Amino acid sequence: MIPLLHLEAEQAKTLGYIVSELVRNVLEHAEAANGALLCAQYYKKSNSIRIGIADTGLGIKATITRSHRADTDLDAIRLALMPGITGTTRREGGTEQNAGAGLFFIKSIASVNRDFFVIYSGAGFYKLLKKGSARNLRLHADPFMDRYASDGVMPAWHGTVVGVDISLDQTEEFSRLLDAIRETYGSAVRDRRKERYKRPRFS
Repeated sequence: MIPLLHLEAEQAKTLGYIVSELVRNVLEHAEAANGALLCAQYYKKSNSIRIGIADTGLGIKATITRSHRADTDLDAIRLALMPGITGTTRREGGTEQNAGAGLFFIKSIASVNRDFFVIYSGAGFYKLLKKGSARNLRLHADPFMDRYASDGVMPAWHGTVVGVDISLDQTEEFSRLLDAIRETYGSAVRDRRKERYKRPRFS
């Protein structure tokens, strides 16, 4: 896919990372008998690439609640977008193989570049809204602190759909972008670990 698009090196890194993380999520979590449908299209007028992936697997709620509580599909989407949370373990920061970083990184890349991002699973729907100036941008560990639109009573989709646009005119340098996202990720995981150890425990 990437060689066909004839991208610059930094743009190729960004797109390659997003595609690999989206596919990895399907392989590691969805348990979809039919795999997934992945599409990408270049739009010359806006000089952007739109990526979409859809599977008919278990859905986010079924996988995230193996390790974390989520009462609704929208609660599950919120958890899946938070750094260091994965359905494979209750441990903050996940494991070496699954750190709970992929969707958070993709949402953050879209946020920094003021691009479109949407996720839909079960009856839950989350859409990142474009922000104004990139200079005043702050990355949030909690997706509900971003400017967003959501719906918790959508027609149920048995599986997960993710869509993201990448504007090639304003793509930040990938290495610098990842450093900023990793810093937010690490800070969020550390804060949640401290909070967990502060809680009183009764035996």
